[in-house]
Formats: sequence, C-alpha cells, structure tokens
Amino acid sequence: MTDVRPDHEAVIVGAGFGGMGAAIEMKRQGVTDIAILEREDDLGGTWHVNHYPGLAVDIASVTYSYSFEPNPDWSRLFAPGTELKAYAEHVADKYDLRRHMEFGVVVAGADWDDDAGVWTVRTEDGRAITARYLLTATGFLSQPYTPDFPGIDSFEGEIIHTTAWRDGYDFHGKRAAVIGTGATAVQLIPEIARTATHLTVFQRTPIWVVPKIDFPIPAPVRRLFGAVPLTQKAARAVNTSLLEALMVFGVLHYRQAKPGNQLAALLSKAHLRTQVRDAGTRRRLTPSYDFGCKRPTFSNHYFRVFNRPDVDLQTSSIVRVEPDGIVVDDGTKVEIDTLVLATGFNLWDVNFPAFAITGRNGRDLGKWWREGRFQAYEGITVPHFPNFLTLNSPYSYSGLSYFTTIEGQMRHMARLFGEMRRRGSDRFEVTEQANERFLDRATERLGDSVFYAGDCSGSRSYYFNQHGEATLLRPQSTLSTLREMDSFPLEDYTYA
Repeated sequence: MTDVRPDHEAVIVGAGFGGMGAAIEMKRQGVTDIAILEREDDLGGTWHVNHYPGLAVDIASVTYSYSFEPNPDWSRLFAPGTELKAYAEHVADKYDLRRHMEFGVVVAGADWDDDAGVWTVRTEDGRAITARYLLTATGFLSQPYTPDFPGIDSFEGEIIHTTAWRDGYDFHGKRAAVIGTGATAVQLIPEIARTATHLTVFQRTPIWVVPKIDFPIPAPVRRLFGAVPLTQKAARAVNTSLLEALMVFGVLHYRQAKPGNQLAALLSKAHLRTQVRDAGTRRRLTPSYDFGCKRPTFSNHYFRVFNRPDVDLQTSSIVRVEPDGIVVDDGTKVEIDTLVLATGFNLWDVNFPAFAITGRNGRDLGKWWREGRFQAYEGITVPHFPNFLTLNSPYSYSGLSYFTTIEGQMRHMARLFGEMRRRGSDRFEVTEQANERFLDRATERLGDSVFYAGDCSGSRSYYFNQHGEATLLRPQSTLSTLREMDSFPLEDYTYA
C-alpha cells in the first residue's frame, strides 16, 4: 500500500442531523480533519429544505433530538420546523462544526483506491477531494420524487413541490390541488384549505392517522427542564417507551402481538369516524392495509378538512394534466390554478446510495444492491468498501425517531475506531461472513413483522424496495440495537 497523505482524514457528505452526529463522534475519536460537504446552501438537512406551512415534527421533540444535547426550550410537545432548524444551528455552533462545512457542493461520485488507501470524492464542479474515511449522511428522504404525468409540462398554472416551497405563496382566490396524502400532505392540506377558493386532494393510498396529543409546553416546565435536566430526561424516557411499544409490538412483532396492531387501527378508525361526517368519504379515507405497513402519522386537523364544502377528495387515477386542470380515469376534469406535489421521495432507485460509490475490486454499491439484495452490516458498513460508513442504509433505521438511529451509529463508530486505535491501524472493512450473518438475522426477524406476516399489499409503502423486501427498518428494539452497537464482535472487521 502506497503512503498517500489525503486532503482530509474524513469526508462526510451531508450536513443534516446524521452528518452532524457523525462529525461529533469522529471528533470524539480524534479524527479532527473533517470536511462536511452539503449540496444545499445551509445546514439542517430536511429541516432546512422543507419549510412548507404546517411543518412540524411527528415525533415528540423531547425524543426527536440528541439525548446528549437536550433542548429545554421547545415551545410545543411537537415543535414546529423552524425550531428544529434553530436546534440544528445550535448543535453546529456548540460542537464547532460550521468550520468543517462547505455548502453548495454536489457530490457526483466516490471511488476507493486500494493501493493508496484513500477515497476520492468527485464533485460536480470538477474537484477531486481525497480522504482516509468516507461517511455518507445524505438522509433517507433526500431525493424528491416528481411524477411524470402525461401533459404536466403543459400546465399553465403554478407547480410547487413541497421540498421547494415558495415562502409567502398566497392561495387566496386559487383553485388548488394537492397530489399525495403522506405525512407531509397531512400537515400541509389543512393549511392550504384555510385560504384556497377550492382544494382538491388527489389520494392514491389512504394513510393511517391517529390523534395528535400536542400542546404548548408551559414556561415553568421549560424552566424546570433547564434547571433540572433529569426531568427532561425522564420525559424523554416516557415518550420513547411509548414509541417503542408502538414500533416493537405493533409493527416488528405483528405475528405475536396482532391484537395490539388491530387496536392501533381501531384507534385511527375511531378518530376518523369522529372527525368526518360523510360515510362515503370515511370509506375512501380508510386504509385497506394493516396498520404499520406505511409510516402512520398524527393529526387533529387533517380529517376535518374533508367536511368542508370547498374541499374534494379525488380517488380516481390521474390520466393526464392539461393546461388548466387534471383529467382522471372516469373522464372528470378538475380545473385548477395551482398544483402542489406532495409526492414524497425516491428512496430505492436513486437514494441508496445518493451518488455513485465504487469500492474495492470495482464493486459499484448501487448496482450491487439493486442487482442483489440491499444490505449493510449493523446498518452502517459494507464488505468490499473499506473505511466507508453509510449512515442512511438498509436495515439502519431503528425505532421511530431518527435520532435513535444516529446515536446507535455513533456508538458503533466509537467501538470501531477505539479498536483501530488499540491496534494502531487506520483501515477497517467488515467481513463478508459477518455481513451475511447480520443479513440472515435481520431477514429472519422481519418474518414476524407486519410487512410479511400482515397484509401490506395495498400500501405502496416506501418501506419496500423494488424487490418487494422491507429492508429499511432494523427489526429490533431500540435497547437491543444500542447494546449490539456497543458490543458487536470486533473480529467482524479486518484491520490494516
């Protein structure tokens, strides 16, 4: 191996919460020469890109945050997006991350040089940046999906994708349409309905919605959180336990705890029944798949929108877009002025990985995943890819809060880099045998989940990849995941 001095010890792609968590841990492990490359013009990931009306977390903020960096000043139980953006800025400042960040950099690809023992990261502006370690933190929901409806280019009105929201856009006097009824749409639709002259919601697949127990956090409680951090830690533990019960018993252990899953579905149906007057509308808003096949969401306002005379729910398939409206398969034409695309993200075709990555012996990661099986050891490393950590990868998402995933991966990094320090090495690679054992365990555990033991046939869920496998979630409890990240066999890696 040739002794090559790289431009940086580590390159991290992505300056959202995942990338910042990775940078914090790398610095804790003594890797301080870090470059964080971000394609957007500021940090924060999804909380910078998304700023549509109604944006808020769908996990209570005491849980949707780093456990080692609590924020006692959340204004509500479910904080608005602006507060998450401010929290990201606070973390970057406190942990001195900004000086490592470069914005407006689009990474085109990365290649491993086995002789030199370095990664070469290529950017779209023509640069080649070398690093000993490569970490991808490009997010699970970072590649927006724009449907290619026939005639969409002919539409003469406004088209707005939720990830490219036009701040201050005025829906007064507009006939609006929203395509999509996922978590983003559930937050956005009530906001548009307040001002639009008429709103048509195009629904392909209904979503399970449960009541949102949200309220302002009183100032005395916020002061208590600040003065006695243990109280906020206790609140986090309670909320995390509730989410864990929902995930483990309602989704991952569906076969053993089917009544719990059915109870959650009954809660959602009862919520729908109390909020929507028309029986026909309720039927169209009721999912035909089991609870948990798609990520459910929380709202107290979404269902009520469909009681309004100026809101229509359209469940017929879209045939084409015309200059002044949308035609559906029964021949109906819905005339509109503004088209809002709440059509989500493309995970499995372009996001895993988000750019071309070539490892040892010329292995193309995206091609290997798509032609074989999506896989990553402990949801973070891949054989034939030395010194590579993929932070948004198959089987990596643990629990319902993304921060559970981030902190589990930080623990894995700490154990791995600690062993490298002990050995005096600067190169690691997971063995194929260890990767296969993890993949076999994950596959076996998923057999009890709602994805395979339940009925997900009508869900069109992004949990499933193009092979029909549900390879996004790690099929374990949060506690067992964190234990494994702290104690995986060190011999599962080779070191040099």
